[in-house]
Amino acid sequence: MPIEIQKDIILKGDCLEILKSFPDNSVDLVFADPPYNMQTEGELLRTDGSSFNGVTDKWDKFEDLHAYDDFSIKWLQECKRVLKKDGAIWVIGSFQNIFRLGYIMQDLGFWILNDVIWSKPNAVPNFGGTRFQNSHETLIWCSKSKNAKYHFNYKTMKHINGDKQMKSVWDIGICIGNERLKDSDGRKIHSTQKPEQLLYNVILSSTEKGDLVLDPFFGTGTTGVIAKRLGRHYIGIEREDAYIEAATKRLNSVQLDLDTDLIDNTYEAKPPRYSIKKLIDLGFLSVGQMLYSKDKKYSAEICPNGNVKVGDFEASIHKASAKFLNRSNNNGWDYFWCEYKGNFVDINSLRYLADKKGGLK
Repeated sequence: MPIEIQKDIILKGDCLEILKSFPDNSVDLVFADPPYNMQTEGELLRTDGSSFNGVTDKWDKFEDLHAYDDFSIKWLQECKRVLKKDGAIWVIGSFQNIFRLGYIMQDLGFWILNDVIWSKPNAVPNFGGTRFQNSHETLIWCSKSKNAKYHFNYKTMKHINGDKQMKSVWDIGICIGNERLKDSDGRKIHSTQKPEQLLYNVILSSTEKGDLVLDPFFGTGTTGVIAKRLGRHYIGIEREDAYIEAATKRLNSVQLDLDTDLIDNTYEAKPPRYSIKKLIDLGFLSVGQMLYSKDKKYSAEICPNGNVKVGDFEASIHKASAKFLNRSNNNGWDYFWCEYKGNFVDINSLRYLADKKGGLK
């Protein structure tokens, strides 16, 4: 009998058994950091002969690849079942397992949206000098099906990336310093703790305020920490007591992010419907005023009808900007800038200003 979904909770136990109790179509996003099946053998040594503490945990070991595949198919099937129709899933892995997981996910009907490279500028060296330094991991981002209307906060991610389209390679350092959780003896509590910035990108890009994020391999709770910071809900599944204790302690100290625009998805809101002509009528722009490209390399003069002209060429801001860029089309609101009350501003911001002031300049 399916249980009613509880939010903001860590469920102790095996993820396969606990997931079976979840109702269908009940979560908005899954982030999964499953065992990698590292297949490491023997002691890992640095070049100076000292021992390196890699991933040697019992939970990462499987009898063979068939056993790992069987485990992966089962938890991925359950995650697909509990995802809402337009939900999405992120799965992270390294070269040991990510290709097997991607193959399985496609077989299960997930639709791959991106593979994202987590590039680690401070990655652990290859101490033996026998291979290239393994300095990245791969995240696979999938919708539940090919036709799902998955969520993507494109404008928000562009905003936090310096107003540039965010690419599929993320340079984020591995967990070190104060972020790395350690026990009373100074040892890492979790061998594969993920950096908060990584989960920040995942959750911020793929959810809205109030959405429910499931992490079936919760570990020390980074997914829950970021979900809570961003005003989302979480469910974590974890079987190790030490991890649950550390995650609970972290979660109890988390505060909501102060940037309410990010939490409320303000950047994704459609711009107010003000035309150039309307902005002229309201006094935010004027006939004969010059509009510029951001670098002021190109300019166009505003016409009484709301078009702009460059010499004998007259067109909308969209066609004019496309001409400057040598494109078939372009969004002129994102291209043109102007002088307004002593400041050089993008004309799109004037639409928000007009709307905020109720149409009064």
